[in-house]
Amino acid sequence: MGAPGRDVLKKHLEFAREQHHVDMVIANGENAAGGFGLTTQTAEEMFGAGVDFITSGNHIWDKREFRSALDETDRILRPANYPPNLPGRGTGTFSANGVTVGVVNLMGRVFMPPVDDPFRVGRELVDDLRAVTKVIVVDVHAEATSEKMALGRFLDGSISLLYGTHTHVQTSDEQIFAGGTAYLTDVGMTGPSDGVIGMESAAVLERFTNAVSERFAVQKTGTRQFCAVVATIDVTTGRALDVKRINLRGLA
Repeated sequence: MGAPGRDVLKKHLEFAREQHHVDMVIANGENAAGGFGLTTQTAEEMFGAGVDFITSGNHIWDKREFRSALDETDRILRPANYPPNLPGRGTGTFSANGVTVGVVNLMGRVFMPPVDDPFRVGRELVDDLRAVTKVIVVDVHAEATSEKMALGRFLDGSISLLYGTHTHVQTSDEQIFAGGTAYLTDVGMTGPSDGVIGMESAAVLERFTNAVSERFAVQKTGTRQFCAVVATIDVTTGRALDVKRINLRGLA
């Protein structure tokens, strides 16, 4: 979430990788540039901090100058169920310690911009990826917890991990489904702890109390937080062996 989130990544991601013996890191970067969208510079900062692959959501289109860059990179995704004529792609692969990892980025439809069916699109993309690798991670950018869990149940047994993004609030329902898929409804937010889901409180309160829309700005002062989920995957079967949350608060 903005500069505070990128700063937390620089300070804490390397230690988290070492502490949890992490082979690869996927991060949702749709709020990395001033809280709205992504730029080439902010993406490079995230990669430099130790992120291997970047997913996104509805705010990926906020920086118009970055849209064309989505066609030029194979390390940044936009939700796959947007119209196919838009720049970028919604699925990709990369190598981590000799293991091919497939990544799918989907967006929900409940209380979200109109997009194609994430269940149908997700199933098609996962089936295609399984011809390449059994280790598949899905980021579902969605508002409704029920929709995220439904997608997790729908894809259980065919993917290794499904986690949700978008609400900026980490949930405490990490689990491994019967088919071997690790799941967390929302991974939470890395960035400022003060304010309202990463934004300065004043403008948010103005909208809620007086129905007046003011431009939101990222909360720059106060403590910060680091939220993540770690999954251990059996690379021969693609099944999850363990899943745990990371929620560090009160960071300087």
